Amino acid sequence: MFSVTVRDHMMVAHSFRGEVFGPAQRLHGATFVVDATFRRPDLDSDGIVVDIGRATEQLRAVLGELTYRNLDDEPDFAGVNTTTEVLARTIADRLADRAHAGDLGSGARDLAGITVTLHESHVAWASYERSL
Repeated sequence: MFSVTVRDHMMVAHSFRGEVFGPAQRLHGATFVVDATFRRPDLDSDGIVVDIGRATEQLRAVLGELTYRNLDDEPDFAGVNTTTEVLARTIADRLADRAHAGDLGSGARDLAGITVTLHESHVAWASYERSL
C-alpha cells in the first residue's frame, strides 16, 4: 500500500461534558497538528498516490471550517464532545467527501483510504482511519 501524508494545524476552543474530563469541562483552547494520510494499493497513471498540492489545499480548507472557532457553538457538534478522536473522524469524513467530489483530482477517486491523526502534543495523539 502506498501512502502520502500532508500536515497542517488548527486552533479551536471547546469544552467537554462528563466528569472523566476534569478541568477540561470548562471552556479551553486546543492547538492540533493535523496529519492526513491518503492510501492506495497502486499508483495512478502519473505515478502518484494523490497530488500533494491538492491534498494540502483540501486539508487546509477542511481545517479552515473549524479553526479559530468555539466548537461548542457549531451546529455540526451540537450535543457532541469534540474529543480529539471525534475531530479526527470529522476531518477524515470531510476529506473523503472532497475526494469523492473530485476536489483532490480525478485520480483520487481511486484512493483506498484516509487516516487523519491529530497531535495534541509531542506525547499524545489520536487517529481515525476510514476506507473510501
